[in-house]
Amino acid sequence: MDEVVVIGAGVGGLAAAMRLSTAGLRVTVLDRHPAPGGKMRVVDSLAGPIDAGPTVLTLRHFFESIFEACGTSLDAHVTLRPLEILARHHWQDGSSLDLYADYDRSRDAIAAFAGAEAARQFAAFHRNAAGLFRAFEAPMMRAAEPSQLGAGLSVARRPWLVPSLTPGRSMATALRTRFRDKRLRQLFGRYATYVGGYPAATPALLSLIWYAESQGVWTVDGGMHALAQAMQGIAERAGAGFRLGTAAESVVTEGGRVTGVRTADGVIPADAVLFNGDPKALRDGRLGADLVSVVPQAAVARRSLSAYVWTFAARPTALQPHRHSVFFAADPQAEFDDIAAGRMPSDPTLYIHAQDRAEAASPEGAERFEIIVNGPPRQNTTPDPEEARQCRKITFDMLDRMGLSFDTRPEVTALTAPEDFNRMFPGSDGSLYGLSPNGLMSAFRRPRARTALPGLYLCGGGAHPGAGIPMASTSGLHAAEAIMQDLASTSPSRRTAMPGGMSTASRMTANGRSRSSHS
Repeated sequence: MDEVVVIGAGVGGLAAAMRLSTAGLRVTVLDRHPAPGGKMRVVDSLAGPIDAGPTVLTLRHFFESIFEACGTSLDAHVTLRPLEILARHHWQDGSSLDLYADYDRSRDAIAAFAGAEAARQFAAFHRNAAGLFRAFEAPMMRAAEPSQLGAGLSVARRPWLVPSLTPGRSMATALRTRFRDKRLRQLFGRYATYVGGYPAATPALLSLIWYAESQGVWTVDGGMHALAQAMQGIAERAGAGFRLGTAAESVVTEGGRVTGVRTADGVIPADAVLFNGDPKALRDGRLGADLVSVVPQAAVARRSLSAYVWTFAARPTALQPHRHSVFFAADPQAEFDDIAAGRMPSDPTLYIHAQDRAEAASPEGAERFEIIVNGPPRQNTTPDPEEARQCRKITFDMLDRMGLSFDTRPEVTALTAPEDFNRMFPGSDGSLYGLSPNGLMSAFRRPRARTALPGLYLCGGGAHPGAGIPMASTSGLHAAEAIMQDLASTSPSRRTAMPGGMSTASRMTANGRSRSSHS
């Protein structure tokens, strides 16, 4: 059997390990961390494990296609619960707005919040976002190779989308023409941060992110980490081996191609190696000098946002938070000006995940919370203790002013800073989303699954099609398909025959679906 080593057990590496192992390849997964999931991680607390990364699943059909490609179903392995309210939004003038997975309810809520004209503007914005999503899903998000021609032809069938694709037209610029109410401009502009961008620099095209979320969000019973564990379980039952807590030291090459991966315990032979990490780590030479040139500088030069992440257990007082809440900065531009200058924002927007909150019930006792503050990427790995204390004061003073207090504030040890992310994910500069999405052509600069070095492949949020759980997992599927195709074309065993002339189907092709069955 062909040997494949996957470096990194993030969601992209897990998706690839599932696909490769269920197709019959021998797979070994390495990760320096003691548990799978990558940035989809958990932190322990007195109230139980807290999600410390992504909090919900969106674009469920992307994930379903991955599980189906492995001969199973998503529902067979995790329990998903749809959320009626996407998020509750709060402004410093005391106003608030719920948005829903139901379009009509969102439109009606906006009408009550900002008037009938705002509801009509929202309807036009939603139609445009839906058109952009449908135009780019197949040629960009689903395709292993993003196609400018395919995207162009798709847009040609929807000419009303052309203004959203004007070079230099940012999301912030587009929203100024869409909404008169500045609060709505601020709300929909925050979707740029979902992929690590600034509203004033992220292309208007990415307003399609709103449509993706409006199609539904799901929580996972047991937390998002349960999804990572389920994916690991599928791969292991198909024969994959996981060596968690084991770091890859370098990728071994010989004769111009990959031959293995070196760890502290020795070299693991490999016919193919899949790197599920930030491509900048390769560019920086962290896995060997032979790999530096496989990632173009343009694919990693501009870094996306990082974050300051609080994880703690406490009892809320006064205002009772929804499961997903956003508390907006007074001046959204000042927040991003600080980040662009490399500073922690002095007036941030706060995202709060109240993990124990159900739609219609409040838990008793201490609850688990995650609070995310956008921040700048950082190249060092030692956080500044004074900045941590300042972040604590800014975050919880702001919440106090807006009505959400806790019976106790967490200690600074409950904060994960950009420097911590750079330490946990070497070479990332603390960036949570890889390449910055700023600029209309940024999507075409992300590296693809195949590299110029035979036998080396890439997946994860830093590779095509991009950041976020659905995209990163799709990149893993793309990489797995590329590996299987390339190994099948180079391995003589794929073309042997049994005595008597009966050809043998390899385990790789016998158990796996064809590429066209799920592309």
